[in-house]
Amino acid sequence: MALASGVQAQDDTIEIGWTAWSDAEFVTKLASRLINENTDHSVELVQTDIAPQYQGIETGDIDAMMMAWLPATHEDYYENVATGVENLGVLYNGARLGWVVPDYIPEDELSSLSDLSKDSVQDKLDGTITGIDPGAGLTQLSETAIEAYGLDDYTLQTSSGAGMTAALDRATNRDEWVVVTGWSPHWKFGAYDLRYLEDPDGVLGGPERVHVLAREGFDADYPQISQVLSRMYLSLDKLQSYMFEAREGSYEEAITRFIDDNPDQVDYWLTGEL
Repeated sequence: MALASGVQAQDDTIEIGWTAWSDAEFVTKLASRLINENTDHSVELVQTDIAPQYQGIETGDIDAMMMAWLPATHEDYYENVATGVENLGVLYNGARLGWVVPDYIPEDELSSLSDLSKDSVQDKLDGTITGIDPGAGLTQLSETAIEAYGLDDYTLQTSSGAGMTAALDRATNRDEWVVVTGWSPHWKFGAYDLRYLEDPDGVLGGPERVHVLAREGFDADYPQISQVLSRMYLSLDKLQSYMFEAREGSYEEAITRFIDDNPDQVDYWLTGEL
């Protein structure tokens, strides 16, 4: 169902920032499709790193972002801008960071970060934890975890998100032991049977909520679009399922499938009517 745009001009463009994380790509492109096809507004997607997105909504250079991990992961970023932005609500619950292993690794040998200190476990892992980008918050937390759990003999091998999943794919194809730094939601949980290692000291944080943030004044300028973004909510399992579809095909195809599969949910987002 199309929405009218009120007093806004038909050619008004809404700029939404995003970073090339699989969950952010899916939800941001989904919102863009819904706005472009059902309102008189258009969306311009602005791809950038996470720090410039927070700066952008604070300065008004971008209108919104759909990937604020709170309360802990993006705490420093958010605290710097919180009084000058609008929080449009939670997009999904249960996001988390951690270290991940394939399910075929026996839990009685490796179920917790503390188990990594065992000589037999370290030998099977070749003393390596496979990570992502050097500057990522997860990488910094992982370095802290290595210190906290006395894993000084391990190497945190940094690369990229793609490098991490490539290493995971190689290991699972050979039934080899591997530990990767990971997060949910991610398409890899739809592709492989995986589990998080327990983190008894809570070094890698707890459950997170992913929020939609907008620049100050966005709700007043675009009340209907603000309401659409505020109503958007997905379960983690559903999101990861469609993220995996996007990985196997394309994001555009997965978004089309989501819209076709969930007409009532999409209509509620657009209209607020149950």
